[in-house]
Amino acid sequence: MNAMTPPELLRRLFDAAIASAQPALCVPPHLPTPAELGAGRLIVIGAGKASAAMARAVEDHWPGPLEGLVVTRYGHAVPCERIAIVEAAHPVPDAAGQQAALDMLRLVQGLRTEDTVLCLISGGGSALLPLPLPGISLADKQAVGRALLASGASIVEMNTVRRHLSAIKGGRLAAACHPARVITLLLSDVPGDNAIDIASGPTVADPSTCADALDTVRRHGIALPASVRAVLESGAGESVKPGDPRLARAEARLIATPQKALEAAAAVAREAGHAVHILGDAIEGEARDVGKVLAGITRQVLERGQPFPAPCVLLSGGETTVTLRGQGRGGRNVECLLAFAAALGDHPAVHALMGDTDGVDGVEPIAGAWLGPGTLARAWAHGLRPLDHLAQNNGHGFFEALGASVRTGPTLTNVNDFRAILIGAPA
Repeated sequence: MNAMTPPELLRRLFDAAIASAQPALCVPPHLPTPAELGAGRLIVIGAGKASAAMARAVEDHWPGPLEGLVVTRYGHAVPCERIAIVEAAHPVPDAAGQQAALDMLRLVQGLRTEDTVLCLISGGGSALLPLPLPGISLADKQAVGRALLASGASIVEMNTVRRHLSAIKGGRLAAACHPARVITLLLSDVPGDNAIDIASGPTVADPSTCADALDTVRRHGIALPASVRAVLESGAGESVKPGDPRLARAEARLIATPQKALEAAAAVAREAGHAVHILGDAIEGEARDVGKVLAGITRQVLERGQPFPAPCVLLSGGETTVTLRGQGRGGRNVECLLAFAAALGDHPAVHALMGDTDGVDGVEPIAGAWLGPGTLARAWAHGLRPLDHLAQNNGHGFFEALGASVRTGPTLTNVNDFRAILIGAPA
């Protein structure tokens, strides 16, 4: 068999990371058994970019009766027979998501102790379940959502604010299911895999407060609609706290994580004969800053053999952020890669791929991009100035013009950012 080219290897690593988190693989081992349910009903609910695929996995492996409702991003639906699939907007919520949240709360009303609610949660669920607290309109939530996305706030900070404006997040959905048992299956897309930060934790207790949300708003200079500020300052947005008896029968199970995805990619790289080093699964910060740091590490490997000798593959994950300064097409992974390229320069021994495992980096259906020796030279030849594109947050525009975009289509999963740097033997 012919050896893979560097771009082929990088794409295979990315595909392996995505495949490791497919709901068809991850969901079945964590389903309750019919014996556990006894005579009770099974109600399936959920939200996120992978929730429809998770619902299909439940239907394919559950032998008894069930019913339910999940909401996913437009274009991410998977046909199901017994579970209703609703599509809504992401990352800025819309009326379809709000209606789905209302319908979900109605579905779990009046449950009994012997009933079980299986909640399928993956990244993107915050925007897909936009049910504002009384006094807050959907337009208010949309305005806050846009401001958070443009502010450079981390996902933990953004979700702290979202939980305290919601009638369904921050444990409220699980509380609505009481006294039924609630089992939540989680595909983690957040650094640290904290359940409260995955889709803003609709079924888990929330230790954060309205004061914490206001601190985030102040730190990032976010202008709030008057109705939103009133809810936060009055404490009316407090979420369900640890120890609440309504959550006594609620449990959460992590079924796929960024670390597991990186390990899957690492196994493929080793099989291809490469030394592999995972730098971390929870790397955060401004995408352009992370790109610069990765360029510095790459240069140290090439020039000093530290902290690892070349040749090798460096893998990392997490969730970077982008503070919007320009009018470009965005994308945190392509911004990270563009900053990496600008800081490292063209190098004959370096190839890299950075992308989002859900297949959407930013708001466009482009997963990410790749680069190799000569990428910057080709850019200059096309009149593309890397730093100008970086200043405009236009990573997608830069790499697409070079034919270097990575497209997967909807992957039906989401375990956050994926970054792979292939460092060959130094010259």
